[in-house]
Amino acid sequence: MKLALVHHGSAIVLGEEPWRLKDLLPADQLGLGRLHLEAAEATDDGWLQLALSGGQRQRVRDPRRGAPPVRLLLRNVGQLLTMERTADDPLGVRHDVQLLCKDGVIERVLPQGEDCEIDERTTVLDAGGNLVSPGLVDPHTHPVFAGERSLEFGLKAAGASYLEIHKAGGGLFKTVEATRAASFEQLQERCRHNVGRLLSFGVTTLEGKSGYALEAQGELRMLEVLRAVDGCHPLDIVPTLLGAHALPKELSERRDEYVAQIAEVMVPEAASQGLARYCDAYCEDGAFTAAEVETIFRAAQAAGLGLRLHAEQFTHQGGAELAARMGAASADHLEAVSDAAIEAMAASKTTAVLLPGAALTCRAPWPPAKALVEAGVPLALGTDLNPGSSMTANLPLQMSLACMQMGVSCEQAWQAVTVEAARCLGLDDRGVISEGKLADLVIFDVDDYRTIPYHYGENHARVVVKRGRVVWGR
Repeated sequence: MKLALVHHGSAIVLGEEPWRLKDLLPADQLGLGRLHLEAAEATDDGWLQLALSGGQRQRVRDPRRGAPPVRLLLRNVGQLLTMERTADDPLGVRHDVQLLCKDGVIERVLPQGEDCEIDERTTVLDAGGNLVSPGLVDPHTHPVFAGERSLEFGLKAAGASYLEIHKAGGGLFKTVEATRAASFEQLQERCRHNVGRLLSFGVTTLEGKSGYALEAQGELRMLEVLRAVDGCHPLDIVPTLLGAHALPKELSERRDEYVAQIAEVMVPEAASQGLARYCDAYCEDGAFTAAEVETIFRAAQAAGLGLRLHAEQFTHQGGAELAARMGAASADHLEAVSDAAIEAMAASKTTAVLLPGAALTCRAPWPPAKALVEAGVPLALGTDLNPGSSMTANLPLQMSLACMQMGVSCEQAWQAVTVEAARCLGLDDRGVISEGKLADLVIFDVDDYRTIPYHYGENHARVVVKRGRVVWGR
């Protein structure tokens, strides 16, 4: 029986539900997202015959019929960050242990040397006495775009500000023009490349935004790109609609019309098609006012989407207070956040997602991380990977900048890229190493967790494990 292909060949329909390619193939066979389905057929004996890109063929067990368990034993872990914090140990550090994973989740943490039963389906991996952490979580990225902006970087290096370039019609609008002109396949390949860059630094889950089409069909197409890449890449993508990234040039004098297009077309379509989990907006001088954002956010809440907000990056616009009042999962950037907004965020438990790379690139003041933490605001760190203001996939570098420039401790930085980043994405199954959590892990070629932010700009990730399978290594 031939099966229907969906999501641009990243999934097939089994029964009534789509199954992603990465749910059918072992993660180490996905080629970091380059594969896609060209045909699929179910056999009478419970197998699937898959025809893949490049003329490859694969026979896999129909997942609805179950499969033999897959186990991973990670031995010789010198230092394990469980992230199960206590008053005396905020990272839940354990020494000289081994880790047993089964069917993609953590089964047990055992003392090194304790006997552990293994069989022919158990992969044994030696950590070499090094540091092992949960897979990193990046809560703020823009991985779908076309074109590049090195010329703009030159203008910034010569003294032009981000807002000056943006208001003059450059900056983001250059990316919008290139993204609108690009094919779906071109955007998919660029997104796959960007996601692969993040994976190489130890990121196993990311939040990815649209935002470079600024019209309904284009924004939905960007979300479809995210879904297609998520379906065939081992890394997990949490999709966010960012139609309110900027006012498109053609509607710059008709603000109400574009706000209505986001609230009445983009939001309902993204929600009904399952293309987004969150809705984001850019509340800033030259972008959207707090009142306009509230209109969009009320539509998002009615459609069942969570809220995230670019707030107070360059000027105070009341965005952080709005995010707190409406129960947003996060307020991001916050370089210009006020004391009153910090108090409001602390009362609401809206996470502060700080993006040091953007502050560095834009020569903005560093976000007041210490004040946020002291007020009790949950703290996460992201790369803000994007073509204009933070062209980096190096999440550990953001830890370094936070520690060196923003008063963040090494322990807080680690929490901010694991358990707190996962929590602000509504994910309680990762970011922690404990029984029943996803077996998303990173082996770093260092002995102590403080070395990662200490060696700024370097990549110490040696092996990345996603759902109990090795997906990247060097």
